[in-house]
Amino acid sequence: MISTLHPFPLPPHPPPPPSSSKPQTPSLPTSPHLLLDLSSSPADLRRILPHLMKRGLHRDPFLQTKLVSLFSRFGSLSEASLVFDSIDGGDKPDELYHSMLQSYAKLAPLHESLAFFSSMKLAGVRPVVHNFTYLLKSCGENSDLRRGREVHSQFIANGFSSNVFALTAVANMYAKCRRVDDARNVFDRMPERDSVAWNAIIAGYAQNGLAEAALEMVIRMQEDGGTPDSITLVSALPACANVGCLRIGRSVHGFAIRAGFESLVNISTALVDMYAKCRDIERARLVFDRMRVKNVVSWNTMIDGYGQSGNAEEALRLFKKMLEEGIEPTDVTVMGALHACGDLEDLDEGRRVHELLVRIGLGSDPSVMNALITMYSKCKRVDLATMVFENLQVKTLVSWNAMILGYAQNGCSNEAVGLFSKMQHEHVRPDSFTLVSVIPALADLSILRQAKWIHGFAVRQYLNSNIYVATALIDLYAKCGGVNIARRLFDSTSERHVTTWNAMIDGYGSHGFAEAAIKLFEAMKDSPVKPNDVTFLSVLSACSHCGLVDKGRRYFASMKEDYGFEPRMDHYGSMVDLLGRAGKLDEAWDFIQKMPMEPGISVYGAMLGACKKHKNVRLGEEAAKRLFKLEPEEGGYHVLLANIYANASMWEDVARVRTMMEKKGLQKTPGCSFIDLKNQLHTFYSGTTNHPQAERIYTRLARLIDEIKAAGYVPDMDLIHDVEEDVKEQLLNSHSEKLAITFGLINTTPGTTIQIRKNLRVCNDCHNATKFISLVTGREIIVRDMQRFHHFKNGLCSCGDYW
Repeated sequence: MISTLHPFPLPPHPPPPPSSSKPQTPSLPTSPHLLLDLSSSPADLRRILPHLMKRGLHRDPFLQTKLVSLFSRFGSLSEASLVFDSIDGGDKPDELYHSMLQSYAKLAPLHESLAFFSSMKLAGVRPVVHNFTYLLKSCGENSDLRRGREVHSQFIANGFSSNVFALTAVANMYAKCRRVDDARNVFDRMPERDSVAWNAIIAGYAQNGLAEAALEMVIRMQEDGGTPDSITLVSALPACANVGCLRIGRSVHGFAIRAGFESLVNISTALVDMYAKCRDIERARLVFDRMRVKNVVSWNTMIDGYGQSGNAEEALRLFKKMLEEGIEPTDVTVMGALHACGDLEDLDEGRRVHELLVRIGLGSDPSVMNALITMYSKCKRVDLATMVFENLQVKTLVSWNAMILGYAQNGCSNEAVGLFSKMQHEHVRPDSFTLVSVIPALADLSILRQAKWIHGFAVRQYLNSNIYVATALIDLYAKCGGVNIARRLFDSTSERHVTTWNAMIDGYGSHGFAEAAIKLFEAMKDSPVKPNDVTFLSVLSACSHCGLVDKGRRYFASMKEDYGFEPRMDHYGSMVDLLGRAGKLDEAWDFIQKMPMEPGISVYGAMLGACKKHKNVRLGEEAAKRLFKLEPEEGGYHVLLANIYANASMWEDVARVRTMMEKKGLQKTPGCSFIDLKNQLHTFYSGTTNHPQAERIYTRLARLIDEIKAAGYVPDMDLIHDVEEDVKEQLLNSHSEKLAITFGLINTTPGTTIQIRKNLRVCNDCHNATKFISLVTGREIIVRDMQRFHHFKNGLCSCGDYW
């Protein structure tokens, strides 16, 4: 209940401090207007009010309006309302209503602001132009187009249709509601235009992603006699950045220097952002270093610029310098630092940033924690990422997506699919990024049934038309053995990005259909989409799988000569693989020696594999020496070298390599094969005996070996050394892929295609045996090993025995 003695109830005074002396009342200025002007908080107003009431000034309309305005400025709408409501209706001046509406527009939900505006009209208060600008601003900030149009119509009805100030507010509202064409129509109908109006339409275009239109309006503004100011440049520079137009950006920079705007922090920061996004990071740093005053936004912009340009080291270095200079980091700063740590896979620095963000109170910020999940995932510590995810009090869609992607990128495919299922159970609606994150995990599992399921799910969620989802599905089908389905999906896409073409070309290559891959690549060159360096990597890989050496050489040369792409390590590795598989080992080694960069693991790995295939001891030793230095903990390279020695009957060297492995504690990754049957994944290792159907499998396999021997199969005994002949054959017959195929034959109906996945390269003996199994059983058998697909049918393989 409102007191009759006071215009509104006062909050209780805080208790005096525990001291023997009473607090002294400060001497106050005698002018009440000056008294209010000096107020800097609601507490100041509460202390002043008793003095105003003692003098009877609380009923002064001007001071009442001032109080409403001040409470509003300090964010206290409730106290502003108490002042307003304590005044008799008939005694309220129009100015008080106008001030109160401003408070509502600033602090209250939009519907409450509009309700107060309606009550204003019922009270007979004639609206002024500022009333509409407040409401239009609120409509724009809430992206409420319907109510914005209602306010616009009332604005016209009240006779303000030619007021430039109000029309600018209307244009702003439409632009913020993403109706930039309506904003332009309002702008074009203005009887005159000031710089604020020009800036509004320029910002409207820029904020709606229409950067070129924004820049055109800057030019038109000058043609119309207007002069761009600092506000114009703050809109124009991001527009230059968004379209990557460095030339225009430099012109704007020159104008800013001539106009004396370069010293403004917001202008210099926008210049840093523009140069960074236009890929001129050196010029961005030059502008940044010349800034006499830098705020945290300036530092964030430069750090992000380095991150986006791929220079994570410099981004992290600048972040540390910022902390040294005592600049308090924000959430944006921390996310930039986490992004850099992730790109560098620098776990130690990432943990230090984690400790910092907790200290400064960002440990519950969803965006920061999502960046933390991504950082740990990139640092291959998916366990720490999982811990962060599980401890999140609020899991946003981005959190789920980050964790699913983290699992997928770290080879935890089952965990990624499991988390996606849990997401469904918790009724979190996925978006296109969710599917693009989980689909690679399904591709790694290589189960065609699941590919069809996720495709159907995408259709039901209306996400299948998204180009990134469609591209991921094309890649998924290809990696699940359904390359023909992948092509049908590719042909049905109305929009194709370069990644879409790459997925299909790579799909053909991994299945050994090199001619189809090359034909599609040639069609791509005639399309509006131009190849990138990944496209050439896929084409070179396709040539390598099928021994198309001359074409591979031409495409490698064309990559730089015709398209200006500098070959990366993977491209050199593909060329070595291409030459090495074809038996051109000396040419491959000479190619390696002439590389403009230090050869990496992919290059020497391809060389070692080729030496194993073609039994070249000399070059195999050279490649192995380099690999042992580059990746000393990988036992697979030692095994390859030992096999090269064994094929050459160099048993002392075989023993030496094995002893070296024992001393270092190195082991070869055990081979295993997987087959999906009735929603269950069955895993087989060489010599597996603990499978529930083990006895049936070995019985059927023994009979199968007899059948294929009768058809012409001869076991490749050279693959196994140091044991008796009968033991060699026994070991060969228990290889994981033979066990998985036999299991498939037992548990599926005649004529059904059998598809298995192998974690290593399929061996010569199993490859030969599978050809004969497809012949004697009449089954098509699809095997995906670590490098490619093999389609066995009627005694033949799609690879043509070249792999």
